[in-house]
Amino acid sequence: MLKFDRQGLIPTVVQDDTSNEVLMVAFMNEEAFDRTRATGYTHFFSRSRNLVWRKGEQSGNVQAVRAIFVNCEENSLLIRVVQHGDAACHTGHRSCYYRRLLPDSTYETVAERLFDPDVVYGTSNASLEARLRQLYGIYLYLRDHDLSEESNTSRLLQERSQGYLVARLADELQELAGVQSGEHIHTGRQPDTILEASQVEYWLLLLAGTRNLRYDDFAPHSAILRGYSTGKTQNEDEAIEQRQHCLDMLNTNDPSEIAQGLQLGFDLIGQACAGAGVSPLAPAEFDLEQMQSKGLTGK
Repeated sequence: MLKFDRQGLIPTVVQDDTSNEVLMVAFMNEEAFDRTRATGYTHFFSRSRNLVWRKGEQSGNVQAVRAIFVNCEENSLLIRVVQHGDAACHTGHRSCYYRRLLPDSTYETVAERLFDPDVVYGTSNASLEARLRQLYGIYLYLRDHDLSEESNTSRLLQERSQGYLVARLADELQELAGVQSGEHIHTGRQPDTILEASQVEYWLLLLAGTRNLRYDDFAPHSAILRGYSTGKTQNEDEAIEQRQHCLDMLNTNDPSEIAQGLQLGFDLIGQACAGAGVSPLAPAEFDLEQMQSKGLTGK
C-alpha cells in the first residue's frame, strides 16, 4: 500500500529509461497515480492549479511509462519513462536539473534550452489550438453527417479508407519536404510552405477523424509548436526516417500508435514553418479560409 502524505500526495521522481537522466520531480495523488497506470502515460497533481494533469498535454512532450518503482518506506515513487519530444521541463530544457549550484551559491546553466516556453505555452498555443479545434470540429461534422454529394471531404470521411488517406498524406509530406529543399516550387517558399503544410494538416486530421480519435488524444497544436519552437534541423536521411515512421504508425490499428504518428506528422509541419519563416498558425488559418469560402465554418 502506498503511503500518501496528509495532503494525499506522494513525491515522484521521473527518470529517462535509456539514459538514466533524472528528468523531473513532481507529485501524484491517487487519481494521478491511477490515470498513469491506466493510460501508460505520466499524470501528476498540480498543487497551484489543484487539478490532475497529463505531462505534455500542452507541449506534446509526453512520457510513456516503462516501469514504476516504490521505495522501501512506500512513500515515494521512481518512474522510468520514454520521453517523447526533446524537453521534459516547462522552461524548455531537457531536464528540470539544468543548473549547477556553484560554491558561491550562484547557478551555472549547463544545458541548452530546447524550446521557447512563451511560444509553446503562450498566446500562440491558445490561438493555434482554437483554430485546429475548430477545423477538426468541421471534419467531425462532415464525418457524422453525410454530405458526400456536396463535399468530397465528407465522402472521404464516410468511406474511412485508411490506406488511401495514408497514401495521400505520404504524397503531401513529400511535397512539403520538396518545398523546403527547393525541389517543389509553385510561387515561393513561404506561400508554398503554407499551401503544402495545410494539405498535410488536412490528411492528418482526416485520418484522426476516421479513427474516431478525440482532439486531446493527439493534441496537434502541441506537436506543431514543438516542431516550430525547437527549430530542429535534420539531414535528409533523418527527415525521410521521420516521415516513414509517421506513415508506418498511421498504418496500424493501435490507437496509441496512430496518435503518435499524427504527432510526428504535425511536428513536421512545425519544422517546415520554422524553416521557411512562416507563422505556425498560417496553415490552419489557410484551411479555415477555405472552409469559410465553402460555407462550412458555421457547421
